[in-house]
Amino acid sequence: MLRRRRRDSVEMPTPAEGSSEAKPGRLPGGPWDIADDYPRTERIDCGSLLVPVREGFEVQINVAEEQGAWVAIVQGENGMQLQAFAAPRSGGLWDDVRQEIAANIAEFGGSWEESDGPAGVELRGRVPAGDENGTSGQPQPVRFLGFDGPRWFLRGVISGPAATDAATAAAFYDLFTGVVVVRGDYPAPPRELLEIRLPDEARQALEAQLAETDQGWGLADPFKRGPEITETR
Repeated sequence: MLRRRRRDSVEMPTPAEGSSEAKPGRLPGGPWDIADDYPRTERIDCGSLLVPVREGFEVQINVAEEQGAWVAIVQGENGMQLQAFAAPRSGGLWDDVRQEIAANIAEFGGSWEESDGPAGVELRGRVPAGDENGTSGQPQPVRFLGFDGPRWFLRGVISGPAATDAATAAAFYDLFTGVVVVRGDYPAPPRELLEIRLPDEARQALEAQLAETDQGWGLADPFKRGPEITETR
């Protein structure tokens, strides 16, 4: 799904790299680098992220001016945002990133705690939600996952009931560890967001929708909600 969204009420910092070393209690396997011998399964090509396909889950692409683009995996009321960032070769910064996120949550009146989860050390928090007026609402639970690969960092944010229910969250951990990151060989400064793009089929469908709505009067109204694309497998 291609969407333009308002600024979130809590703006999280952009992360960088950490160590690829396995953590106690971590699920075996990924996330994977494109150069790894990763398990072959159906994945949706979203540019820097190859996202596993699971029955009942929707894969969406969202765009916001301040947050850039991200992949969202949605099942009912639950969701997980995925973003990959460039990172230096030195690695080992997920610890710093968690501290930055924790400080940001506290600044906006939220609460947090660190925990060892199936995908490694994670941050579980309660974040004030924003309403349409931009004011803070009832705190919402979230889980921040992080993984440091070779010259890239993958961040996942789980929201909805899955943020507090381990059984519901299990499927999202499985998806997170099944992601393949395509870093590319081009130089990029640490913390730069890696490219997220629509899969070819979705891009073609979006272009067709735009062509149908183009009446030859120039640019579309930027305040009008545009067409949306959702990949469902």
